[in-house]
Amino acid sequence: MIMKPFIIEETAATPRIVFDLDENKFELKGCSRPEDVRDFYAPVIKWLNNFKDSVDDDLRNDHKEQPIVFKFKFDYFNSSSAKFILDILVLINRVHTEGLNIRIDWYFDESDDDMKEVGEELSEVVDFPFEYVVEDRNLSTF
Repeated sequence: MIMKPFIIEETAATPRIVFDLDENKFELKGCSRPEDVRDFYAPVIKWLNNFKDSVDDDLRNDHKEQPIVFKFKFDYFNSSSAKFILDILVLINRVHTEGLNIRIDWYFDESDDDMKEVGEELSEVVDFPFEYVVEDRNLSTF
């Protein structure tokens, strides 16, 4: 399976997104409140659709023991972004139900109960259990 890495650098209004199969790094990090949320997330959804369509038995076998881990490390996202984050999670879940071992890690600051609750709600909506990772972001860097 050959997939070019997909990388968007973080800005004040948009998260850093890295999907790199070769490095086994799948991460969304930062703040998501882009001016045009549809334009920002369209290439992300497109990459994930291509990924879903290209999963093969070799990739499934490579990750039988060790899952592909998608890390969601949002500091904040607005309601417009939430719809696209949900779309991303639905696509990830589809890939998982088609036989690829995937884990979703949902990061939140230990003082941010709202972000944890959002993760719990999204987990329920997509019917995919998340792993919750508590951080003290005053001490930690991503």
